[in-house]
Amino acid sequence: MADEREIGGRESEEVCPAPGRREAIQALAGGLAATVAVAAATALSAPPTEPAPRNGRGIQYGMVIDVRRCIGCHACTVACKSEFDVPVGENRSWVEYVEKGEYPYVGRSFLPRLCNHCSIPPCVYVCPTNATYKRPQDGAVVVDVGLCIGCKYCIQACPYEARFLNPITGAADKCDFCLHRVSKGVAPACVSTCVGGARIFGDVSDPESEISKLIASERVTVLRGEMGTLPNVYYIAADHTDSIDARRPEVRQVEVDNHRRRKHWR
Repeated sequence: MADEREIGGRESEEVCPAPGRREAIQALAGGLAATVAVAAATALSAPPTEPAPRNGRGIQYGMVIDVRRCIGCHACTVACKSEFDVPVGENRSWVEYVEKGEYPYVGRSFLPRLCNHCSIPPCVYVCPTNATYKRPQDGAVVVDVGLCIGCKYCIQACPYEARFLNPITGAADKCDFCLHRVSKGVAPACVSTCVGGARIFGDVSDPESEISKLIASERVTVLRGEMGTLPNVYYIAADHTDSIDARRPEVRQVEVDNHRRRKHWR
């Protein structure tokens, strides 16, 4: 009988935990329930990180530049420099002058330039610190100044010469579509300042947007399409002879002035 009581006593101790152990289990369960409740409340109250997809696609910001309306006034360049306090000699947005021919048969055209916010951006793929990245919520290509180490890989990789090393921040710099304005429903500085209304900004993935309707109704082209970057800046009636083309030996009597301190990156 003594043996049975001893066995029964051991079984009883194993089935019913001691008071200290029971309290610890109850505290652990209560803490877990509280954590789950806080996480659920946070998830419900947090704003969405990306806009809702439209027709299976997210937002992709882009721009159409109607060169027929550009008068080469550089209002867009000045507005951009003022908006971002761009250092002297550098530009996020600029206008190139393209002159062709021999006197008296000479022509001049204007070509507004900026970052093309490519769908396949080479600058993103060469960045060793992921400082340059394409925003999933709107497709804009941006630079995280805190992560940029100033290696210039992205500057060399960009086929549009749209980047420069900011001497003040020591980081790569370029157009970001004025996201601080766009997020508040305001057009980019270059768009709102253009006296001829040559720049149209919007969501190219929305078939009902003004920019999408313009792309569908007009013959548009892109810069350096052969590079396969799928740029999201489109041109109407543009002369695509740029500074890179002007260096080719087969091109004659062409001068491209981009009004930048460094006309060619080396």
